[in-house]
Amino acid sequence: MAHKPIKKAVFPVAGLGTRFLPATKAIPKEMLAIVDRPLIQYAVDEAREAGIEQMIFVTGRGKTAIVEHFDVAFELEQTMEERGKDLSILDSTRATPGDIITVRQQVPLGLGHAIWCARAIVGDDPFAIFLPDELMIGKQDGTGCMKQMVDAYDQVGGNLISVLEVPHESVSAYGVIEPGAEDGILTEVKGLVEKPPVAEAPSNKIISGRYILQPEVMRVLETQGKGAGGEIQLTDAMARMIGNQAFHAVTFDGARYDCGSKTGFVEATLALALEREDMGEEVRAMARRLLG
Repeated sequence: MAHKPIKKAVFPVAGLGTRFLPATKAIPKEMLAIVDRPLIQYAVDEAREAGIEQMIFVTGRGKTAIVEHFDVAFELEQTMEERGKDLSILDSTRATPGDIITVRQQVPLGLGHAIWCARAIVGDDPFAIFLPDELMIGKQDGTGCMKQMVDAYDQVGGNLISVLEVPHESVSAYGVIEPGAEDGILTEVKGLVEKPPVAEAPSNKIISGRYILQPEVMRVLETQGKGAGGEIQLTDAMARMIGNQAFHAVTFDGARYDCGSKTGFVEATLALALEREDMGEEVRAMARRLLG
């Protein structure tokens, strides 16, 4: 059976980034760079690899730099060209006209509310969700998280969430799935539990920041009340859909870096710098020197 392709992605980027103040006073946290690419660029590149064409940014006040990043910087490009500099470094920052769309989340009512703000653009299409704070880097052949999920979606359809396996004693810090039947990287989702006590956790598979959802989730969010923290929670909406539609988890083959925390941000910067051919050895020597 052919499933409607995933061509749209929603990026909730309206957060204030208070954990990174004062750096985020005037710069969106999604524009903070891991080595030389902003977090939002990593997420958009991952979406493009998965065949997604339309990027929907759910923004707030002071977030215009995100859109500017994917626009043509005429003065910059003209100056670089005149100086004989290679413009290909900017290729990934270019967007096809009409493929970057923004909507405003005027009140901070949570992730579920942010997704609901994109309902008119999503329409009746299935769509992906990216949380740019969570930097997902594929292992082995380098295939990104969303490409792995889209490949799985082409097989089973329905709704999918990305999960990672963590030590069982760590599960209380995350949302965890209640697993059903397993088939390779796919696990049937029977339920979702937010930050369970270790003794009560149904699995060690934690929810990470990538989703593929059917448009019906917008109707669920429409009538959903506030949950934890007085916010409209996406996890609550997904839990209500389990049993009514196919719901699977995809165990991601790769590494996740929590760039919403300062230590996770530093870890991601160090890990990716060490993998770079142009600086890896120098960074490794620098780390040895600092630790020496």
